[in-house]
Amino acid sequence: MISHGKEIKILAGNASRDLANEICRCIGIRLGDCSVSHFSDGEASVSIYETVRGADVFIVQSTCAPVNDNLMELLIMIDACRRASAGRITAVIPYFGYARQDRKAKARDPISAKLVANMITAAGADRVLTMDLHAAQIQGFFDIPLDHMKGAPLFADYYLKKYGEANPDLIVVSPDVGSVARARDFAHRLGTGLAIVDKRRERANQSEVMNIIGDVRDKNVILLDDMVDTGGSLCHAAKALVEIGGAKDVFACATHAVLSGPAVDRIKESYIEELVCLDTIPEQESKKCDKIKFLTIAPTFAEAIDRIYEEVSISTLFN
Repeated sequence: MISHGKEIKILAGNASRDLANEICRCIGIRLGDCSVSHFSDGEASVSIYETVRGADVFIVQSTCAPVNDNLMELLIMIDACRRASAGRITAVIPYFGYARQDRKAKARDPISAKLVANMITAAGADRVLTMDLHAAQIQGFFDIPLDHMKGAPLFADYYLKKYGEANPDLIVVSPDVGSVARARDFAHRLGTGLAIVDKRRERANQSEVMNIIGDVRDKNVILLDDMVDTGGSLCHAAKALVEIGGAKDVFACATHAVLSGPAVDRIKESYIEELVCLDTIPEQESKKCDKIKFLTIAPTFAEAIDRIYEEVSISTLFN
């Protein structure tokens, strides 16, 4: 595939090889020939077995668990391509780790999201393509162009096919005040109302539901969040919506299925009927659950990569 004088090359780290293969299938090219291995002491080693000189290179790698290993793989792959004279390097990071450390919550806290942004830039990336950052302002941490994709259109398509448009028995719920803007946009896409779970977080990964703002009684509820980590927030919100708000059925969707610690067991035992996630983080065999369903982001990212390569606008993908 050659357009403006540069050849397109898509490479993948170990975290996102299956996704990268599917993206290549959607675009109609083959995945670049490279491998990432580790020395006996754990150091990452990258080998690229084809030329990237002058090429438009896209490196697909989520910085999910093991976060530090996958981040180092990404940085070393970027450096390898830069030193091999790639024409342009785009870091395709479906899930951007460290995004929750985006501000100083207390004295002497690091802002690790900014540090990671600096490292990606210093390694030699020319631009970044990612999806649903935990805090949208992280876009400003980068001194290079960043394209911020949204998962809401994929979820909207799924639920519109399931329930139809402007269904009066359906309502979107934000699991916390911080996610209201994301939930409002999602509700607009579905043509439904919006409610909010007001909660107080005592410590990391623990939350206490305080109040429900809006009427969810006898309605099917869709909880929307950017990620599911330990599952506490979503499961507590679902419990409050049923036991306090009188909701009928509770469904949930989240872009990033981090699913750490007791997450899967909590979801199994919760009021959540179904949790829909995107494959920004690959599904793990040990964390499979009948309640959890995955939608693929490959066509969306393939379209974005193709448009970046062709140097045309990708803004219509946000809609």
